Amino acid sequence: MIYLDNAATSFPKPQSVYDEILNCMKNYAANPGRSSHDMAIKAEMKIMETREEISNLFNISNPLSVIFTSNATESLNIAIKGLDKKGAHFISTTIEHNSVLRPLNSISRKGGEVTLLGVNKEGYIDIKSLKKYIKKNTRAIIVNHASNVLGTIQNIKEIGSITKEEGIIFIVDASQSAGVIPIDVVRDNIDILAFPGHKGLFGPQGTGGIYIKEGIDIKSYTEGGTGSQSNLISQPKFLPDRFESGTRNTPGIVGLCEGIKFIKKIGINNIRKHESMLVEYLIEELEKMPQVTIYGGNNYKDRAAVVSINIDGVDSADVGYLLNEKGIAVRTGYHCAPLIHPIIRTVNKGTVRISPGYFNTIEDIDELIKTLIEIAKKD
Repeated sequence: MIYLDNAATSFPKPQSVYDEILNCMKNYAANPGRSSHDMAIKAEMKIMETREEISNLFNISNPLSVIFTSNATESLNIAIKGLDKKGAHFISTTIEHNSVLRPLNSISRKGGEVTLLGVNKEGYIDIKSLKKYIKKNTRAIIVNHASNVLGTIQNIKEIGSITKEEGIIFIVDASQSAGVIPIDVVRDNIDILAFPGHKGLFGPQGTGGIYIKEGIDIKSYTEGGTGSQSNLISQPKFLPDRFESGTRNTPGIVGLCEGIKFIKKIGINNIRKHESMLVEYLIEELEKMPQVTIYGGNNYKDRAAVVSINIDGVDSADVGYLLNEKGIAVRTGYHCAPLIHPIIRTVNKGTVRISPGYFNTIEDIDELIKTLIEIAKKD
């Protein structure tokens, strides 16, 4: 199988990820933070090591500001719903994933105030006009760092400087950028960073995290046992315990740790360079096919490794089916980002999303292009 669906989840993982998950399951998968025996202590130490690796990657000063979740969706729900209060105003964009749009829709249906900024056909917001949408009651702005449909990379540094100046909370959804595009929470003035473990960070599914800047007050998302203040029936107020109730996914978290170590070993800029090379080659080859429409333009220098296309006269679902028949994995449809499709004119048809990753090769792209040419000829 030629796997080109890394925007959904990266595959394969580095061998060290598999090895450490199995090692944990066989040798120290006790309950971290709950007991004082050697296995539980080792599990907790490995989890702390992962917090430190994440902190180093994103320039987070306090590792205890990193909270583990099951995915970026949970992280975004923690942030958005935890910040919601009567009279609050949220700003986001029309290129967001449903992990942002649906929580905001729930807030809106309850009478909350939500503004969704439009984007152009390339997927960029007009940063210069951002200030005019900010109100006295604006609580936060939520921005998708890199689009999972168009690959568009927003200028979070510039947006962050505006949110800092205006005194509002800046939430970044790094689902398509964490581990691939350098992120610095200090430089970019990020107050809350939501990220998955299973995509660019090379961890297993069921892992993710959220960074919450010290001093930001967010309501508890879930409550329960934390191993701390167990004599009380009220939830601890301090991080990370405030948001980490219940037994953590120790095997998944230690696997994530190894994924981040792999990124450090290879170099995030080298990973980005390799993926950009594949995208550049892919777009250049696709442009040779007159039947193919490339969404988001043909810019490959400032986009994540996500390319959405359609073939004239062939339904996107059919393209995906035919590629799968040839052993090539892509994703088709709306990609859980419904509001971008009216803008790129793909309503009722969606797109064929091609998302190469670090372990893909030029030969993989050649095989994809060869098959797409065959599909286009059949129409």
